[in-house]
Amino acid sequence: MSQQHTDTCDALGVALLANVPVVLWGPPGQGKSSVVRELADGMGAHLETVIASIREPSDFAGLPVVDTASGTAALAPPSWAVRLRDAVEREGRGGIQFYDEVSTAPPATQAALLRPILEGVVGDLRLPAQVRTVAAANPPDVAADGWDLAPPVANRFLHLTWSLDAETVREGFTSGWPPVRVPRADEARVAELLEQTTTLVGVFLGSKPELVTRMPSSSDEAGRAFPTPRSWEMAARLYAHARAAGVNSTVITLLVSGTVGVAAAGTFLAYVRDLDLPDPEELLRDPDSWVVDPRRTDKTYAVAASVWAATAQHTTVERWLACGRVLARIADAGSADIAFSYGRRWAQGRPTGAMPTPEVITSLGPILTELGLLTGDA
Repeated sequence: MSQQHTDTCDALGVALLANVPVVLWGPPGQGKSSVVRELADGMGAHLETVIASIREPSDFAGLPVVDTASGTAALAPPSWAVRLRDAVEREGRGGIQFYDEVSTAPPATQAALLRPILEGVVGDLRLPAQVRTVAAANPPDVAADGWDLAPPVANRFLHLTWSLDAETVREGFTSGWPPVRVPRADEARVAELLEQTTTLVGVFLGSKPELVTRMPSSSDEAGRAFPTPRSWEMAARLYAHARAAGVNSTVITLLVSGTVGVAAAGTFLAYVRDLDLPDPEELLRDPDSWVVDPRRTDKTYAVAASVWAATAQHTTVERWLACGRVLARIADAGSADIAFSYGRRWAQGRPTGAMPTPEVITSLGPILTELGLLTGDA
């Protein structure tokens, strides 16, 4: 299998791990439907396939059913949603909801897909949390009566290009098609990285406000990924899960580009490389090893967030004291607002019996006084 196809498969696996809806774009005959079936088999998950192009809006929004006794109406879910829920709850396994041919679904049907994709709610039925969403689409120029995805629909997906190159086809026909695997990641590590990444995205967008929301401006961008607060949140989830799973940088680029668009992703990833953030674990071992640059408050904010996230995930007296030392150095360098922002959480997370050093007390005195740590209650 070619490296390009391997990277796309890894990106798909990370999306399922992070529970981010994903749409596979490619011409007909590229095995999009087949790979989803094989993926479900490999995961031991129940698969429900819905051909979106031949469905009505009510197949996703639900059919109104009147209760004459109460005088109210409920939205009855379609049978496929009930089967998916029952299989997951009864058998205790995962599920995949596969929407095929979404680019040939008329606009009204696409609109009805909004809530099932984002919230997993079909009619009045909420699908179990173990259900993952995958869709497949042909580009409109090669689809039968195709439409671009409407921006509200496109903004709910990770977009991946799916194609089979000659090397992958050769190996598939001669040796068998390689399965797509969902990677594993430590939940505590994911939580730590997610807090760091969310802060990093926030700091980045503070410096690049024009990238918070940028609607598609050309026909080439229509129906694909573009930046909004929602898609930046998805990008942060995918970035954190990808790093926790240990995938390569190309896969991370595919994931971020597939949620916020190529231009915004390139700017963000270049920004992260330029920051060159120190390892928070190294700082907790040696708090004095980092020199605060007062000109780069964005980097300072990101470092404070990462050090506190690492401390919160595994708090000992020694790590707590080291985190306090890092925050004190930030305050002493003229960024007291950043130090105090995380210092409050740090002080509230104090292990029993821990007391800051005199140097930290001097630097973070207002926070410590505010929270009663200088009143002899240690």
